[in-house]
Amino acid sequence: MTTAQLTSPYQHYVYAYPHKTAYRRLPDRPELRSLWAAQDKSALALYLHIPFCEVRCGFCNLFTRIGAPDGLTGAYLDALQRQADAVREALCDSEPLRFATAAFGGGTPTFLTAAELERLCDIAEQGMGADLRAIPLSVEASPATATADRLSVLAERGTTRLSLGIQSFIDSEARAAVRPQRRADVEAALARIRDTAIPVLNIDLIYGIDGQTEQTWLRSLDAALAWQPEELYLYPLYVRPLTGLDRHRAGAQGPDAAWDAQRLHLYRAGRDHLLAHGYTQQSMRMFRRADAPQQGAEDYACQSDGMIGLGCGARSYTSDLHYSFDYAVGMHEVRGIIDDYVATTDFARAEVGYRMDPHEARRRHLLQSLLQAEGLPVDDYQARFGTTPLDDFGTELHRLADRGWLAEAASAHLRLTPEGLAHSDAVGPGLFSPAVQAAMAAYERK
Repeated sequence: MTTAQLTSPYQHYVYAYPHKTAYRRLPDRPELRSLWAAQDKSALALYLHIPFCEVRCGFCNLFTRIGAPDGLTGAYLDALQRQADAVREALCDSEPLRFATAAFGGGTPTFLTAAELERLCDIAEQGMGADLRAIPLSVEASPATATADRLSVLAERGTTRLSLGIQSFIDSEARAAVRPQRRADVEAALARIRDTAIPVLNIDLIYGIDGQTEQTWLRSLDAALAWQPEELYLYPLYVRPLTGLDRHRAGAQGPDAAWDAQRLHLYRAGRDHLLAHGYTQQSMRMFRRADAPQQGAEDYACQSDGMIGLGCGARSYTSDLHYSFDYAVGMHEVRGIIDDYVATTDFARAEVGYRMDPHEARRRHLLQSLLQAEGLPVDDYQARFGTTPLDDFGTELHRLADRGWLAEAASAHLRLTPEGLAHSDAVGPGLFSPAVQAAMAAYERK
């Protein structure tokens, strides 16, 4: 963990480990059948990726493209069906698949028409065997695509959580983030979502936008709270390479102490505001209303259980390999990868990934647990790995404790302090292995 990583609070958002820029082409193209043969398939996550959006936000570096030529979404769903058939055939030899949770992400899944969303649900249910009405199903949407007919399909097919990317209720801030929208349209979308009675509404908001002040940030939060969302995600703005904001800023890189200070100030103001309004903090980003229904499946743990991802842009996890298709941010490269995916007929092998050795598995478990507010029970870690976190990562944990970001390195329950949670985007990357850091540094952006 370097001095720079401990002093700059915004390194990386760690939503998965290893980071996808550490993935590489797998020269042996291992068969899915062999990869999954010895895996526990009794509590899996299912993820379907839809790489289409009506617009591309200026901060977005996700795998997605703007719009779709006639016929492309249908051809993409055809390929998704072929992949589902191949994956299920490869994985169902020894035991049936059982899914504990499901999600549709992107991109914007609701870019699809209502009829295409029906087909997407059919692929998950009939193609993969997931019972969407019996497990938590989370779907991402945008205000422009949260139309009544699409929402009706999602509600009828079992959606339990709808996540709406709003980012700001202030029109000028939305424009500054290259997120063209009008507040009136956002409010109308929220009304339609509430009319569907989907149990959990999540609203995404961003702090650190040019021109944003504490007052306008709190106004956005209050506008969101008026809808009593069960969940709120508060994201710091990042300017990533090859994104619209990166081009707007002419590729300016490097630390920005004033911006870091502003984002930390807005984070603390937002955190305190939500805590005062009856929300509990689940992680640096996630806040849940105290009376909101739980969305995580009781028998699924992201630290240890596997995931099957369908679609280019989706990841799959086994205990030995994390794999996906190629990744890009630039529009030309993204379109080429989607075209290649649509033309693929053989989905029985892993193409791009990162092999997990036992030490990387320990790091992943530590990261995925420590970055949650509830932290990591040491007994759980020891039961799984036969060692303690202090045995494996003593130097790093003592450093965090010395800085005041970890409650106590030798505790029976490792938990970040409130200030440690505030610096999650430095804590997580500081725990990346040297091998993952080197692979990320060598990644050729495209």
